[in-house]
Amino acid sequence: MKLKKSALNVLISAGPTREFIDPVRFISNSSTGTFGYLLAKTAKQLGHNIVLLMGPSNFKPIPGIETINFISALDLKKQMDDYFDWADCIICSAAVGDFRPVIRAKHKIKKNQMMARIKLRPNPDILKALGKKKKNKILVGFALESENLLKNAQAKLKAKNLDLIIANQIDSDKNPFGSGLTNAYLIDSADFKQYDNISKAKLVRIILDRISSL
Repeated sequence: MKLKKSALNVLISAGPTREFIDPVRFISNSSTGTFGYLLAKTAKQLGHNIVLLMGPSNFKPIPGIETINFISALDLKKQMDDYFDWADCIICSAAVGDFRPVIRAKHKIKKNQMMARIKLRPNPDILKALGKKKKNKILVGFALESENLLKNAQAKLKAKNLDLIIANQIDSDKNPFGSGLTNAYLIDSADFKQYDNISKAKLVRIILDRISSL
């Protein structure tokens, strides 16, 4: 596809992180990478240049998109830093673990030793670090909350210096993971809009149109 004159260099992160405790056990989350994958595929179809940073998932590489795999939050941070100068727009849809083990054991930890052996330390706040140095780049983040969704997402938008944030709620009746319909807020510094029972493919187009308007 011929690139449009308005084509952006878009860096997208997607999927979960894994923080290994020992060779077989790790701390992770329920992210599937579906939304970030759709963002990358659709943005490419719209004529943008895409680099996709992909956590552990079952998705096949998208033709014409440079896809780089990561495992841990530190892996992702390095790749974000490597491609930061290249990007006009950074979309952080990856679900990054907040903590990692202080020590990754070389051998499998016995069950009866597990509680005594695991100590955690915070992972770097990748999104906040990007917000501090973004200058004129467009920075998009995501928020997943179980309560006070709009209030918490608006606070995150401000604290992380984002241009746009997509907020989803998770509870016993709402699961935003996977390929089903979703409910979401699109929030910027001036306003917000709510979308209910919308397909992720449609929501992706709305997000990319909003980014283009920025």
